[in-house]
Amino acid sequence: MGKIKRPDRVKLFASLIFHEDVDLGAVFGKLNRLIGPAEDETGPALFTHTTYYDAEMGQGLKRCFVLFGPVFDRDILPDIKLATNEIEDLFAQNNKRTVNIDAGYIALEHVILATTKGYAHRLYIGKGIHADLTLMFNNGSYRALQWTYPDYAEPETIALFNKWRESVKLALRGSRQRP
Repeated sequence: MGKIKRPDRVKLFASLIFHEDVDLGAVFGKLNRLIGPAEDETGPALFTHTTYYDAEMGQGLKRCFVLFGPVFDRDILPDIKLATNEIEDLFAQNNKRTVNIDAGYIALEHVILATTKGYAHRLYIGKGIHADLTLMFNNGSYRALQWTYPDYAEPETIALFNKWRESVKLALRGSRQRP
């Protein structure tokens, strides 16, 4: 019988897809109060990977990624996803979102996205939330899987997550040295 132990802690990140009308500073303020201070973020870039959000949010959407500084136990993910859904609702106009917040975590071995939609590769983790195995770490880099969203499979996105993985490693090293 194996010994039960807690897995390494993780860092949370968010992908924000947003309409230009959203007050991005206010969204970041809510996320910082929820999760903690941002450690790193990408600048807004045009989001051209899908038209999935156009009917609800309009065209000309932008996206940025943000990494948060603190480390967390993995089982916080359902609560974070529920809270980010509430933030989306706060900024909705006429019952339509102006921002989509995809929350997830970066572990040394993989990148997980939280979602309300189940599927074969998405494991149920409680409170109506599933964990989407988005990237796996293998041979020195995160790697896309057959179901990985195309924008997460891009070399630039994988390079970003590899960079952020180093931050997770440093944070874990630091937390192990504390009494």
